Amino acid sequence: MEHENTSHILDVYGGRPRGFILWLTGMSGAGKSTLANAVRHPLEKVQPVEVLDGDEVRTILSRGLGFSKADREENIRRIGYVARVLARHRVAVITAAISPYRQARDEVKRLAGEQGIAFVEVHAHASLEALIQRDVKGLYKKALAGEISNFTGISDPYEPPESPDVTVRTDQESVEQGVKNILERLVERGLFTPVRTPASSP
Repeated sequence: MEHENTSHILDVYGGRPRGFILWLTGMSGAGKSTLANAVRHPLEKVQPVEVLDGDEVRTILSRGLGFSKADREENIRRIGYVARVLARHRVAVITAAISPYRQARDEVKRLAGEQGIAFVEVHAHASLEALIQRDVKGLYKKALAGEISNFTGISDPYEPPESPDVTVRTDQESVEQGVKNILERLVERGLFTPVRTPASSP
């Protein structure tokens, strides 16, 4: 197993944390945004954090793109580009986008690696049955009825990561447990040092 060289994570002067990319992928309604916003809080105690939410990116950065395979891949490239720019400026970047195609995610990871930016892939996973039952936005119901085309997991494929850094079973685990698993992985990678609360004096 190849070990990542994490010597670039900290500055020689002052030990200030470098930026990195925490990439959350998963089907619609799997809890990516919930996890992203929950993970953000402990990270903000040690460095700047930005969350790139797929729905928000669609309305601004990727406005005009559709849901064809080519457009979806272009959407991921744009998110990846912004994430790398921010990470180079010491920001911990958390992305929460379906990003259904493995090749597009791998491309983002490769480009980040070429720039010395750590990339941590998190699979927010829930069974299709659980997602259909949850269906807060009513999207699965419409997709199953044929009212929405190119819907990931119904009429369009989702290619799960083959070996993600973290898998969070959002249909079985609490948000707190998911965040704990993610933070533990970041600590293992040398990307996060929790802020310790000083013990109160007796």
